[in-house]
Amino acid sequence: MKPILQLYRGYANEEELIVMGHVFKRTYDYDFQKKNFKNATSIINQFRIKTLKNFDIYLKCGNQEIRTKTLDDGYFKFCIPLDEETSFGWMSYEVSIKEGSETITEKGSFIRPHKGKLGIISDIDDTFLISHTQNFFKKIYILLFKNVNDRKVFTDVVPHYQALSSAGRNNKEEENAFFYVSSSEWNLYRFIVKFTKIHNLPRAVILLKDIRRGLTDFFMSGRGNHDHKFDKIKHVLEFYPNLKYVLLGDDSQHDPILYERICKIFPVTVIAVYIRQTGRHQKEATKTIMKNLENLDVSVCYYKNSSEAIMHSKSIGIIM
Repeated sequence: MKPILQLYRGYANEEELIVMGHVFKRTYDYDFQKKNFKNATSIINQFRIKTLKNFDIYLKCGNQEIRTKTLDDGYFKFCIPLDEETSFGWMSYEVSIKEGSETITEKGSFIRPHKGKLGIISDIDDTFLISHTQNFFKKIYILLFKNVNDRKVFTDVVPHYQALSSAGRNNKEEENAFFYVSSSEWNLYRFIVKFTKIHNLPRAVILLKDIRRGLTDFFMSGRGNHDHKFDKIKHVLEFYPNLKYVLLGDDSQHDPILYERICKIFPVTVIAVYIRQTGRHQKEATKTIMKNLENLDVSVCYYKNSSEAIMHSKSIGIIM
């Protein structure tokens, strides 16, 4: 059985390129069209994968071929210096693995954000993808029995995100860099990519939790400690210290607390925080956090409908 190479979107600044992926011994295709129990089987199979540890990986970068090895969970990550000046926007990279005399090569993409633009960091579940994370059984039911075509975004999310991506320009070009940071695991990466493409959401670097490799792990998907989100957001802001940032999340889990911590550490670079109200009433703890952020000169919007968020973004001049 041939090993399987999965690449994820990477990112670069003036000095460094970061690209990552997994090498699988066994995986299962996710059929995006299947319904009901067939979809449930397809989703569960994403948590029955087998990975290959300590496996040789080769990154083609300019005239160089750089080698590393996978970690114990099959994950690999190249963090390499950039010797040549690269352009801005999305670019391609190439990674290969070797099995005997055969070479398996895949192409991925990475972004280098335009100077002076915004970095947009968004949660996924219940921020733009309706997931019902506060109701464990409903969340699992939807994940299992609603295929990617049946899953929904919140009304007016897409025009808001597209406007944030294009900086309000009519040509719809991706001016600002998007990052989707979630407590979901790498197992659901292909689902997330497909979903965002279906709904014309901005292409983004996707940063997820460590992959899970067992059927019992499926029921813990998206649960547990959320510090990885804090660490990944902090890393992005440190990697691009000259960007200004907009953070989007919801009040169903820990986004307000995480974002408050981020704003306290980066008091200059975060200019706006958006929190979606997921219940019937606003949460007092979240309202307190938002008032505290306003006191730190961060523009905030605690909203029920994305139309409110659009109006707020226009009022502070980050979209037209």
